[in-house]
Amino acid sequence: MTSPPGSYESMSDANLVISIGRYDQDALAEIYRRHGAAVFGLASRLLQDRNLAEDIVQTVFVRLWEQPERFDPERGALRSFLLSHTHGRAVDLIRVETARRRREDKVEAQAIQPTYDLEREVVDLATAERVKAALAQLNDNERRAIELAYFQGRTYQEVAIALDEPEGTVKSRIRAGLKKMRVDLIDVSHEVL
Repeated sequence: MTSPPGSYESMSDANLVISIGRYDQDALAEIYRRHGAAVFGLASRLLQDRNLAEDIVQTVFVRLWEQPERFDPERGALRSFLLSHTHGRAVDLIRVETARRRREDKVEAQAIQPTYDLEREVVDLATAERVKAALAQLNDNERRAIELAYFQGRTYQEVAIALDEPEGTVKSRIRAGLKKMRVDLIDVSHEVL
């Protein structure tokens, strides 16, 4: 049995909650009209997010609808009861969001940090030493042409200009030097692997 329209405004919060226990939607609407702004204001201040605050408001009022018996007028005012639940839900949501952000940050940090591979480091160092040794065995002209082309990233034409040599001569020196180095470097790849 519902109260006639307009009579809700004169009802106490306690009587409205009793009406909610009888599934009176108009009673819930009146409680929302009286206290919805305060609930939303608290949720907004705590969460700093309008959408999340609206979710909390809905949760608080749905809970009142589903469990009106949880409100005890002898323990305090309905507004205090609703704000207490709002605060609790908001704090729970903040904790959940904080934990989620921490997990995401941790996963992101782990993805960014390269894994240290000692074995790969040893192989790379050994290979670098063998390349240096192979380069040292070349004559100065071949070594200088290879260093400019491979370690400084210059084109054949740029190497030719830098060495003041014809481009064909530079290509021949690089090709001859690489052939000589290949023998030593093939041996290294078999040793390391």
